[in-house]
Amino acid sequence: MNVSDLPVGNHPPALDLPHFPTRFQAVIWRNWQLVGPERLAHILGTDVPHVLAAAQALGLPVPPNVEPRWLTRGYVTLIRNNWHLLPYEQLLLLLDWTPDQLAFALREDDFLWQKLGNLKPRCEPVTYHDLSPEETHRTAELRVIMDRYFEPSRRTYTEPPFSFIDRYRSATGRTHTPPAKSPFELRFIYPYFAVYGDALINPDLDPFPDGLLESLAGYGINGVWMQAILYTLYPWPLAPELAEGWEKRLATLRALCDRAARYGVGIYLYLNEPRSMPIGFFDRYPDLKGVVEGNGREALAALCTSTPAVKDFLRQGVRHVFDRVPQLAGTFTITASENLTHCWSHFKGASCPRCARRRPAEVIAEVNALIAEGAHAAKPEANVIAWTWGWGINSDTDWTTEAIDRLPKDVMLMCTSEEYVPITTGGVNTRVTDYSISNPGPGDRAKSLWARAKARGLKTIAKVQLNTTWECSALPYIPAVDLVEGHLDRLRAAGVDGIMASWTLGGFPGGNLELLTHSATELADRDFGPAAAPDIRRAWTAFSDAFREFPFSCPVAYLGPHNPGPRNLFHAASSGYRAAMVGFPYDDLNAWRSEYPAEVFEEQFRKLSDGWKTGIEWLDRAKPLVPSDKRANWDQLHRVALANWCHYRSAYLQIAFTRARDAGTLTVEQVNRIMDEEIQICRTLADLARSDSRIGYESSNHYTYSINDLIEKVLNCESVRRAITGEKT
Repeated sequence: MNVSDLPVGNHPPALDLPHFPTRFQAVIWRNWQLVGPERLAHILGTDVPHVLAAAQALGLPVPPNVEPRWLTRGYVTLIRNNWHLLPYEQLLLLLDWTPDQLAFALREDDFLWQKLGNLKPRCEPVTYHDLSPEETHRTAELRVIMDRYFEPSRRTYTEPPFSFIDRYRSATGRTHTPPAKSPFELRFIYPYFAVYGDALINPDLDPFPDGLLESLAGYGINGVWMQAILYTLYPWPLAPELAEGWEKRLATLRALCDRAARYGVGIYLYLNEPRSMPIGFFDRYPDLKGVVEGNGREALAALCTSTPAVKDFLRQGVRHVFDRVPQLAGTFTITASENLTHCWSHFKGASCPRCARRRPAEVIAEVNALIAEGAHAAKPEANVIAWTWGWGINSDTDWTTEAIDRLPKDVMLMCTSEEYVPITTGGVNTRVTDYSISNPGPGDRAKSLWARAKARGLKTIAKVQLNTTWECSALPYIPAVDLVEGHLDRLRAAGVDGIMASWTLGGFPGGNLELLTHSATELADRDFGPAAAPDIRRAWTAFSDAFREFPFSCPVAYLGPHNPGPRNLFHAASSGYRAAMVGFPYDDLNAWRSEYPAEVFEEQFRKLSDGWKTGIEWLDRAKPLVPSDKRANWDQLHRVALANWCHYRSAYLQIAFTRARDAGTLTVEQVNRIMDEEIQICRTLADLARSDSRIGYESSNHYTYSINDLIEKVLNCESVRRAITGEKT
């Protein structure tokens, strides 16, 4: 593959960044301490002394303390930071990747291309140059802002990024005894810092170190899951080149399974199959082509599961994996996701001449049956779980029960517990169409589908989020403890056989996960002492009450500014960009708010952030009552709770600013108030992030922000203030 083959979408001009005097300074800033100055010098066509001098002029710490794990565990952050700065050629130099590696990541790394907006902004090559007098003056002004808000000690980490991984590298040997009998037979989760993408090709990355497995087992977890892409694990005779390295991947998987078993933990593979292929693949195999999406060289086509060859690929491919890794505990499937897989995966099967004659329920049930057949041919006791995510929701008729009736009896049925829970928030009536902590389940739809499955003899699983959701993905957990505890109590009463406790986010070994084995009252007393426990419980209740004000809908959860929080930049005038899933909210208020009126949307985030602050006040009241040997527990809870508030309050400020800007009603007083408060939020969150490496991290999006990103937002605030009010900083 060549660079010219990488996708670009509609390729609009990149955003201007007027808070930086030059583009090359922006490149240095956004990558400082993430990659070495030697690499930056190479990219910018200069030498290391010039890069160091430029960094020093900006107020960045020199020499930099470069964390090498950014390139292996933080590459999504690097891609996102440079998406509007570097053309593909320079981005590949930054990552030290080939075009094939980047193409794979964009296509297969948890919808990364969608998270980036399905487009690559048009960027001119960036090169170093000597500053003009005007650029020198603006650089000095930038430095004044830096010195005003961030003294040098606040520009560096006291706990470097990814340090939390080191805490879970080795087992402690401590024994944890969860309840002798849990009502949930299966309790599996995505580990907090497992690598998505092609995780098995590099065993050194170790997604499940001993300490993490030991810790999760102590919270009652008996399964962990990871993504698998079948064509990378099985040398399909029709395209064996796609499986290069499959032997190494399966050897890594065997070793992981053996190690996890020592802690009573089984490994599950997530299969979203069959993966669609670039349109050029079908030049060789036109008879396998199904539904086509996209245009030109960027088009993808489904491998049509109505063809014998694709059915055989699924059946034999899964059997091949379980034959060679019999230690696997099982697999779960998604068959109607954002990824194009089979022809009915996006409910467009009518455009395939073969699948048009078949009902979507028939095709989806068959895909699950083929996977189950392959797994059980090698390991009859393997758990095969069919997740109903997306089934029937976007089609004219809900055929989900038909699909359930067609599933083989050796398949378990998993439903998102909150799906279709009715909501009335701010006077707006809607319903949950994805997972949520603010509106816990189980809902009537999930309960009815579980009942349908049980009537056929199928075991049932509840998909839940215990620690966090896309309502605030960049933090280890949302301490809305009352909401989570109530949800678990209702699931126990519903009699489900197991729970999947997280998607890629929410796997932190702690936080709300402890509610699997203890009540909130027990945890408050154990972790904070009897004297402080009542105020801790009041704080958790206040957080839960506040979180009920979250204006939930699926578009809000994915597109709103609450996930990146203050990292998301202000724009003095409309950017013209549409919000992208989780990655870039931009200033797209209409997408953020979905069905909520703008004034209601703004008011809900005000109520959420104000109510959340009440919970923090209860924590502050509890602090002097916490025994000294438990003060670390209070410190951790307070950091996470305060970071949550920073995200919600920043979202409120961004909504208020953008709404008034778009309406033409912004006043100088309002601009100054919003910018001043946002700057303080950035300073607070930067201090939290510099001292706690978990703040800002999520396994599939890597770090949502670094310290530099939060300091950049302060520069952005002052730049926007000046652009709108004319006031110099």
